[in-house]
Amino acid sequence: MSTSSTMPISVVKRSGKRELVSFDQILERVQSQSSGLNVDPVSVAQTVVQGIRDGITTSELDKFTVETAAAMAVQHPDYSIMAARVAVSDLHKKTSPSIRCVFDHMDPQVKTFAEDNIDRIDRELKFERDLGYTIFGFKTLERSYLLKNDVGDIIERPQILLMRNALGIHCGDIEKSIETYTETSLKKFTHATPTMFNAGTKNPNMASCFLLPVMDDSIDGIFETLKRCAKISKSAGGIGLSFTNVRAGGSKIVSTGGKSAGLLPFLRTYDATARAVDQGGGKRKGAFAVYLEPWHLDIFTFLDLKKPHGTDELRARDLFYALWICDLFMQRVEGGKRWTLFCPRDCPDLVDLYGEAFEKRYMEYEDDSSLRKRTILARDLWNAILDAQIETGTPYMLYKDAANRCSNQKNLGTIRSSNLCTEIMEVSTDKEVAVCNLASIALPKFIRDEQFDFQELYRITRIVTRNLNRVIDGNLYPLEEAKTSNLTHRPVGIGVQGLADCFMLLDIPFDSPEARVLNRDIFETIYYAALTESCELAKELGPYDSYLGSPASQGKLQFDLWEECGKVKVSDLLMHSRWDWTSLKQNIAKNGLRNSLLVAPMPTASTAQIMGNTECFEPVTSLVYLRRVLAGEFPVLNALLVAKLEELNLWSEEMRLDIIAANGSIQKIKAIPNDVKKVFKTAWEMSQRAIIDLAADRAVFVDQSQSLNLFMADATRSKLSSMHFYAWKKGLKTGMYYLRSKPASNAIQV
Repeated sequence: MSTSSTMPISVVKRSGKRELVSFDQILERVQSQSSGLNVDPVSVAQTVVQGIRDGITTSELDKFTVETAAAMAVQHPDYSIMAARVAVSDLHKKTSPSIRCVFDHMDPQVKTFAEDNIDRIDRELKFERDLGYTIFGFKTLERSYLLKNDVGDIIERPQILLMRNALGIHCGDIEKSIETYTETSLKKFTHATPTMFNAGTKNPNMASCFLLPVMDDSIDGIFETLKRCAKISKSAGGIGLSFTNVRAGGSKIVSTGGKSAGLLPFLRTYDATARAVDQGGGKRKGAFAVYLEPWHLDIFTFLDLKKPHGTDELRARDLFYALWICDLFMQRVEGGKRWTLFCPRDCPDLVDLYGEAFEKRYMEYEDDSSLRKRTILARDLWNAILDAQIETGTPYMLYKDAANRCSNQKNLGTIRSSNLCTEIMEVSTDKEVAVCNLASIALPKFIRDEQFDFQELYRITRIVTRNLNRVIDGNLYPLEEAKTSNLTHRPVGIGVQGLADCFMLLDIPFDSPEARVLNRDIFETIYYAALTESCELAKELGPYDSYLGSPASQGKLQFDLWEECGKVKVSDLLMHSRWDWTSLKQNIAKNGLRNSLLVAPMPTASTAQIMGNTECFEPVTSLVYLRRVLAGEFPVLNALLVAKLEELNLWSEEMRLDIIAANGSIQKIKAIPNDVKKVFKTAWEMSQRAIIDLAADRAVFVDQSQSLNLFMADATRSKLSSMHFYAWKKGLKTGMYYLRSKPASNAIQV
């Protein structure tokens, strides 16, 4: 076939010169990006040639080819890789292959460092690795991450972004810079989105998470806190905000003699600010999570704020809501007992108490007849919480006592809230805004010859730990209170992505005993390696300033704190360990730690999309994903499932359509063997108890917390209540991030 059989079509090259284009030329272009892929280049070329017009530019031709291939990813996941290769090739033609292309955007010190090492840096860049992205991962980079010039044209290639990040983190150390570039280029780990946005630039705001309480229950305190939130959001940080100390509606205002309107008007103001001050100048929406303890008198109003129905004046739907729940409340619910709501104006010390001290003081307030309060059945409030979760997926469920009892920062005070994504557990005060810098390790990269390579995971975790420690010092802080906190306590958060991919690659069902063993071994390795590197850093640079008095300074690591709470027996836990914990504890006793906290598995939504992995430690929710491209929305099948079916000679057009018709499930497809069905279960097809068990197994090696989503297709109060109590009794700090649900029935699949 050739375009010569119809009207001749010319393409405008980048030089402005016109040149006739033929089907064979387009086919050759498509074939050049198809090597090693299970795609049909002829089919792509035919579709492209039918849709082009005379006078199309080469860049427009590439764009149309990308759209065509991306749309064909519905047939096979490899079309997504081919589409990305064409898009990357086009970007490479428009951009420079030298780090010099981003010099104008660089921090002056980083620029000087790069100039001094320019030959080495440019020589190390491996642009062929840009060809390993899927089109959806590449488009995520293109949309928000790659630097642009003043007119909006992208000037940076993915490899240059990774090199810029590495130089920004390790400015002054070329060997560590190259090491970081190499390992991130090979997709073994990634820094979090704010670090990728800003590392190496003139505005190196690299921190992900900020935690703060309302400074004071006053107009000055509430609005000064709002100002802090706006400054943080402007710099691309997500916020966790403790609002429990703000007085309830109906409380007396001494200065005016009037009565407070409670939380609602202030939260509506915070809601408007979250919309107005987005993260990084339009790169991400502003995001504030508001935490409240369940004894606050305005708790029922709080639970309604995100509901889709009701008048707008009584809602604040762009905020995220979380409960900071004490054990006493859970006990009262379980026992069918009464629960008392207070105004924090009358009991200001409750926010800073936990455990037995909280329970003693709370019951004293219950006995004080002079206080304004409301007594209800604990289950009435519990049912209102469950109803809100069934309707909106929130509030998040976090357990105050577990968070504080098992914290390595317990010497600093009481943790009052978590962050936006429920994995950070740090002390914050009116004088210190807690901060955390994040990175995630891509677990599928550690599978070698159908075995998991724990030594390589250990090595990479140590690199990640050192990197995050460097981010603390190189970060541009939006607030002095954040800088003070981070430099004093030096917490970091290491997470993972692709745990479900690992299970699938190793033919291990997500809800199997084998999965529990691998999960535990992975997180033990990460915790051990992070502590090892932090101890080495303390030997070089000294322990973090607030180290003395911490549990770690007393020889207690995360699993020791869990043993104190009666949740595990350390001798049993470490009986079959592959690591020498005794020697590590001796080294910590000698040298200390450079970081107060180390492990915090986060959601990884954007970075997992870029890297082509499943999110964090979650099961897949479907084996078919709806992806949006300019040509429309298209279902794309799980690449690992397709590979498995191809291996078994079961992949066909009929099979593809059967899986799509089954809404991304394979459980009722007779041709697929049962052992494959077990490996490729979705979150909706497994017991949530299995997901919680995995979370609890890893939690003894997670010194912060974890963003634990739970999944329920047909949520009821009874099922949800059972799930929450199971997570609480397991000792989890975060019992639930989001409740993910789906309709009981689906639209007819066409």
